[in-house]
Amino acid sequence: MSTRILILGTGLIGASVGLALKAQAPGSRVLGWDADPAELAKALELGAIDEALPNSNAVLIPGIADIYLLATPVLPILDWMQKLAPVLNEQQLVTDVGSTKLEISELAAKLYNQADCAKFLPGHPMAGKESGGAALADAELFRGATWLFTPPDQNESVLEQEPSALESQWRALVAGMGAQIRNLDAEHHDEVCAWVSHLPQMLSTALAALLQDTFSADPDGLAAVQAIGGRALRETTRLGSSPYSMWRDVALTNTEPIAQTLHALEQRLAHLRENLRTPELRDEFTTANRFRAKHDGSVS
Repeated sequence: MSTRILILGTGLIGASVGLALKAQAPGSRVLGWDADPAELAKALELGAIDEALPNSNAVLIPGIADIYLLATPVLPILDWMQKLAPVLNEQQLVTDVGSTKLEISELAAKLYNQADCAKFLPGHPMAGKESGGAALADAELFRGATWLFTPPDQNESVLEQEPSALESQWRALVAGMGAQIRNLDAEHHDEVCAWVSHLPQMLSTALAALLQDTFSADPDGLAAVQAIGGRALRETTRLGSSPYSMWRDVALTNTEPIAQTLHALEQRLAHLRENLRTPELRDEFTTANRFRAKHDGSVS
């Protein structure tokens, strides 16, 4: 019997997972549901899912799937976790793609991974685009990207235990999408992602909003900024196109780590402002160049 995978949330990530699954595991049956009927219809049209569930109640039919992928923003993920727990059993697996992991992992510890309960494997693919929607879905979206998992416990005794068959199968499917799998503690995940994902988003949003507010009453000036800014400005403000609906949930569930990174950036920018005419500016560029060289792999 083929594995039945139910994707809740058939936007960019959910539909891309569906396309990747259909490409590498054609024997699997992929079901889908989305709160937006248009997104669900587009996912079905693209072949990302084999069947669109008619309503949210159908998601809760016992035994309708073996693996449930929660591919919504974080707050709906938390809501679905509570709705699914009473109707699932130890033969089923729930996983997710949420951008923050601590609150999800803490709720999973209460509702899942116990006797007679379904398994829950928190996950987070570090992939996406500045705009969402099933229409932008891509089966190759995860190739070369890191897919993070934050298993319930990271101590040695738990890690020595064999994962469930469905967890092993899901990890193999993720690897088959071309993703690089990495395990992290949930709290560490949120701290690191605040630096490498959430802070860049907030910086891009702030810069794009600042430019809009500064030049919105001056059409000629705004046109000049857009024409002269070139690739550097486009790349720096690219994330400014990201939807608030997703980042609201990230900010609400990772508030303190994001606030700490923003405060650190504020201090660094103040340092730059105060040293525009001193050798300290050169030192800042030297430090930044060193980081970029390591990031690009040109320095060991």
